Parts: sequence; structure tokens; C-alpha cells
Amino acid sequence: MARIFAVSSERAGAYPTIRDALEVADDGAVISIEPGVYAEAVRLSGHRLSLVAAKEPGTVTIDATGANGSAVESRGGEVTLRGLVLKSADYPAVQAAGGRLTVEKCEVGAGYAAAVQVGDGAELTATDVKVTVGQHGFVIEDAGGILDKCEIRDTADDGIIVRLGANPTIRNSTVAGCGFRGIYVYQAGRPTIERCDISGTGDIGISVAHQSSPTITDSWVHDTQGVGIRFDRGCGGLVQGTRVENTATPGIEVVDGATPDVRPVDDGGHRPKVGIGAIEGATRQDTAEVDKLLAELDSMIGLAGVKAEVRALIDEIQVNEWRRSAGLAVGAASHHLVFTGAPGTGKTTIARLYGQLLRALGVLPNGQFKEVSRRDLVGQYIGHTAEKTTSVFEEALGGVLFIDEAYTLSRAGGASADFGQEAIDTLVKLMEDRRDEVAVIVAGYTDEMRDFLNANAGLDSRFAKTLEFENYDPDELVLIVNRITRNDDYILGPGLSDALLEWFGQIERDRNFGNAREARKLLEGMRKAQSGRLRALGRMPSRDDLRTLTLDDLLTATR
Repeated sequence: MARIFAVSSERAGAYPTIRDALEVADDGAVISIEPGVYAEAVRLSGHRLSLVAAKEPGTVTIDATGANGSAVESRGGEVTLRGLVLKSADYPAVQAAGGRLTVEKCEVGAGYAAAVQVGDGAELTATDVKVTVGQHGFVIEDAGGILDKCEIRDTADDGIIVRLGANPTIRNSTVAGCGFRGIYVYQAGRPTIERCDISGTGDIGISVAHQSSPTITDSWVHDTQGVGIRFDRGCGGLVQGTRVENTATPGIEVVDGATPDVRPVDDGGHRPKVGIGAIEGATRQDTAEVDKLLAELDSMIGLAGVKAEVRALIDEIQVNEWRRSAGLAVGAASHHLVFTGAPGTGKTTIARLYGQLLRALGVLPNGQFKEVSRRDLVGQYIGHTAEKTTSVFEEALGGVLFIDEAYTLSRAGGASADFGQEAIDTLVKLMEDRRDEVAVIVAGYTDEMRDFLNANAGLDSRFAKTLEFENYDPDELVLIVNRITRNDDYILGPGLSDALLEWFGQIERDRNFGNAREARKLLEGMRKAQSGRLRALGRMPSRDDLRTLTLDDLLTATR
């Protein structure tokens, strides 16, 4: 486990400066820096360590504007910078020669120099990095790596420079308001530029020179003073799915002797989001929590069909998020469901679990569960119902609104005065207008729910899927009894499991059959029978007596 060294300019017991912590830090250490401004120039040579903000990103500033150098300079080694504000004067704010440099959730700015400069075969990973000022944003020479979700604005000259055979991947990034070029590729640079937004440049959006060969896909170059993209003599590469709009003419300039493959854009096709906007709407998924909840789903007794349907829904949500992150089209999705089946088949439990899964997937912010019935939605006079229904709906925003026995809202016999129909009509509109903010689940008997879905022309189409909850068979009911008894610190005596199987096998499964509720009701009767039996012993019962339910208890409970 990495050793952590705390740095604080105020707290006793911590190292007062980053330099002090570095003097004693061992390989793989984490330098955890508490909020404040640290006027230092950090020099690292062959180190393998992390400099991270102890609190929220942006609360720690390493300011080297008064020093003769970079805020952080690394030579060789493996260095991670996370959550920091990094400033310098006329030196790169962050500089790496060789080794690996990871910069995450940082804000970087320099005077008349690059904000971030890497070279000598360095491998750069920059994620969620914002360049606020500098002569250049990123300068990448004889190096590789990834720039993802970075924002470079208002640099004096070029936004990004790729040179000396460098081959980074630049994706989901925005380059705007640069004094000269947005991205300058030269001296055999070979970057991949994906889903980037380049705009507002004083000259060319993307300039390619000196035997360079970039791959530019699904990007948007617009509102530039010069041409959108220019390929000089001897340059090649690929331009595909990239829009060039409101630039000097021609939008894409290919001079004599240049040989790029420029493919026309399908204007009628889907336009992927670009730049930092490419990831807007994407969600943060807690995959560990999703796996935990799916394991909980699998542990439930029976419900094989329901489990498969829920898993299919979760799979679709996850794939849609991956598509959105890749800049691909994602259709509008409804998370509203219909649960049909008899009472006691786990509908409420699955509804709660579904809400927690949607929260873990980032689809809903909190996954809260609000269960209501007709009386919570229907008012006593015209206009009151719409008000009550809207209020309940708004209370459920961010989670699941579960309407049990929803069929009781349906207008009975066509009676126009039934305010239940007003509740349905109100729900239909709210479910469409705010479908991304809540999951509505309606539940009830199978036949009655069919009538309910016909109560409004648009109601059925609001729901993504209907899940049918089948009755538990006798074996599953015995398993339910066993699980409840274990949870309540009881055990079943000899022969009792077989007797329970016989009992559940002969119960009439009519409309009033309660499934798991029957199991719980039977257990409650057996506990009462046990209490009477133990009281009649005439002695203090043993621990085993107190835990054991017997055949006699079952016979008494079912008599």
C-alpha cells in the first residue's frame, strides 16, 4: 500500500512544503496536499509518486510564477498530478521529459510558455485538464499518450502543438479562442483527433505541415479566421465525419503535393457531440455497486423470467452510456415499467432494487422509492386530483414512483365523474415530460392491468416493458420459509420441510393466494403455536426449544 505524506502550510504534524515531503518520500508515495497556495517549483527526477489535492479539485495551487522554472518538472519516472492548480511565468507550468506523466482534473496556466509540455519519448495521460492561459496549451514532441476531455482556451498562439513524430490521441476536447492556430501538426506528427471542437482561432483551425499525417474523425472545426483544415505539401492523413463550417474558404485546403484522404460528411446523418460536450449527458456509473445489486437480484428465490428481463434492461442502459461516451447516437429511453401478477410475488422488492440499480448506473440521482396507491393520487373534486398527482410525482423525482394496484385508477363502467381517470391523464403527461427524472412502475393483477393500460390512448406507450411475476411453486415457497426462519433465528424441526411442501402443494391458488405473504402468514401462526406449546412445558425452555418450530406448530397453525 502506498505511503501517504501530508503537506499543510498550517497544520502541525504535516510537512510545511511539498519540497520537504519529497525529501523523505519513498517510491510509490502519495503526497496529499491540503488546501492553500504553495509558492514552489517542484523538481522530480526518476521519482514514482503522486501529488494530489487532499480536498476538492482546485483547492491547492502550486504557484511558480516567482520562481525560475516550472510548477512541476519531471524527468523520467512516473508522476501523477490530480486536482491541482498549476501556474508558472515564462516556463511551462508542467513539463516532462521521458517517463510517464498523468494529469487529472487540473487547471494549468503559464505566461509566455506552454501550459503543458512533454517530450523525449514521454507518455502523457491528461484527463479533465483545463488550460486557462499561456502561449500554447499543450506542446507534445516526440511523445505519445492521450488527451481526453481537455479544454484549451484563450492561448496567445497555438492551442495544441504536435511535432517531432509525436502520436497522441486527442479526443472529446475543446480548443477555442486561440490567437493563432487551434492545432498545429508538423515535423512528421501523427496524432489522432477524435470528436474535438476547434473554434474561434485567429488563423487556421487545424494546420498540417512537414510530412505529417493526422487522423481527424467526427470533429467540428468552425468560426475560424483562416481555413478550417490545411494540408501542406508532402502531408497525408484522413479526414472523416468532420464538419467544417463558417471558416475562410476553402473549408479544407489541400495544397499541391498533399495526399490526405478527405471523405465527405453525411449531412443527413447523426451529428455526434464533440469537444467537452461529447461527454455531456453521460453518466458516472458505479460498476461495483451495480454488480453488488445484480448479485442481490440473483439471490432472490424464483422469478427467473423477471430476473432475465431486469438484466436485459440494465445491459441496454450500460451499452447506451458507452455509445454516448463514444459520441454515437442514443435514442430516447423510457425507464417506466409495468409489473403484473398476483400479490406476494416480489413486485415491490424488485421495484426497490430497480431504483437502486438506476442510481448506481447514474440514470437517476438518488434511487429513492415512493410507494403510493389510489388514495394518494385521487382528490375529492375537479382539479384536486391533478394537483395531488403532480405533487406526489414531484416528490418521487430522482427515484422510483411505485403505484400499487394501479388498475383501481381506471374509470369504472365509463363513469365520467371518476377522478381516477384524471389521475391517469395527469400521469401520462408527466411521465413523458419528465421521463429522464423518474421511473414510474405500475403494478397489479394481470387482467386488470390490461384494462388499466387501455384507460388512456398514450398510457401503454409510456412504458418500456411489462414484467410478468408468476406464482411461486411449492418448492420455492418452502425455500422462502427457510430463508425467513434463518433471518429470524429459527430452525425447522425434523420432517417440517416435507410437511410444508405438502401443505403448499394442496393450497388452492385462487385470486386471493398471497404467495410469499402466505409463507409469512403461516410462519406467524407457527410462532404463536410455538409460544403456546413452550408456555405449557412447565419449565424454562432451552435455547434449542426457543429456536425450533415443529410439526405440531404447523398442525396448530393450519387447523
